[in-house]
Amino acid sequence: MFGRRGRGERRPGRRELLIFLTVLGPGLITAMVDNDAGGIATYSVAGARYGYELLWVLVFTAFLLILVQEMTVRMGMVTGKGLAALIRERFSLRLTAFIMFTLVVTNFANTVSNFAGLAASMKLFHIPPLIAIPPLAVLIWWMVVKGTYKRVEKVFLIASLVYIAYIIAAIMAKPDWGEVGKALVTPSIQMETGYLILMVTIIGTTIAPWMQFYQQAAIVDKGLDISKLKYERLDTGIGAFLMTVVAMFIVIACAAAFFHNPNVGPTTITTAEEAASALAPVAGQYASYLFGFGLLVASLFAGSILPLSTAYTVCEAFGWEHGVDRSYREAPRFYFIYTFFIAVSAVLVMIPSMPLVLLMVVSQTINGVLLPVILICMMVLINDRDIMGGYVNPPWLNTVMWLVIIFLTILTLMMLVSVFIA
Repeated sequence: MFGRRGRGERRPGRRELLIFLTVLGPGLITAMVDNDAGGIATYSVAGARYGYELLWVLVFTAFLLILVQEMTVRMGMVTGKGLAALIRERFSLRLTAFIMFTLVVTNFANTVSNFAGLAASMKLFHIPPLIAIPPLAVLIWWMVVKGTYKRVEKVFLIASLVYIAYIIAAIMAKPDWGEVGKALVTPSIQMETGYLILMVTIIGTTIAPWMQFYQQAAIVDKGLDISKLKYERLDTGIGAFLMTVVAMFIVIACAAAFFHNPNVGPTTITTAEEAASALAPVAGQYASYLFGFGLLVASLFAGSILPLSTAYTVCEAFGWEHGVDRSYREAPRFYFIYTFFIAVSAVLVMIPSMPLVLLMVVSQTINGVLLPVILICMMVLINDRDIMGGYVNPPWLNTVMWLVIIFLTILTLMMLVSVFIA
């Protein structure tokens, strides 16, 4: 009898775990795919040029990312609608069109950058883009178009495990952990154009506007309702934490390979491929291959998600049918957008003279400029009781978020002014 009671006491815990595992996905996938080729390049540049000095920005953005994505989770679960659909219903057509146009341009540039990351990673393994890119593009397209939401989600969750490669590569580079710890808790802002641009770019990379649209659409597509709120909050928190840890280790690895390397010093690199190559003399060839392998999988991962996010966003904004579980006949515009992004991106990265590096940096910076606009829209939506009922923001969260929005706006203006003056 005592034994039966003991088993009964364990059942709630098992039930909670099972529910969490069924909910797990949107938050973790959204966060981890944010460490895409553009993100890896951005973090690599930060470490090579400024060492550990920008690590504190990642601590700040991790806190902000959790708050922002939690609001996304609530809106999706309460309304059963994606963020693009809510913006279309609540705001003017002009604002909706501006956001959609900017987001599509940025997402397209990000998708191209991820195919560039694929090409760069394959070069590290001595496979030219003309041979590598076509089959990889077909694989990305086939995985989503021919799959179901559950199957696609499982593949993406497994792919998330590969990011451990960056943690191992950073440890092999033997950084000064005392300096790392100090940089994490000691904020510093340099009034220099390059530093300010990287700050805005890191924030725009870590909290990219596509993330809010994708996670909310994924929650709706998965059929999650408000009864699963605490589980999806946990999913989101875990994803944000792991994404930030990976981003930090990329910065640390490149800081050790360049900035704190007495044979190199502060360096302006242009690609994640350069970062991978530079790790070889510092941490060994295996670390270089690990970095390159991480870039390969991250680019495949994001090369699938970003076109998918764009297809969701555009179709929601115009009220078109969308979703991975729908057939091509049911959602032709959804699959056309997805296919167009992949096909054109694959072609562009195989053109030798295409300025891919410039495209990658500009796309990440535009993310940072667009972010305050998206956050203001979200704040209006989530505090509308006609939309959210009793699930509006508590006063403390409103205060924090408005302060953050003001800070981001000022930082963006400082960056734009410094670029103009320079």
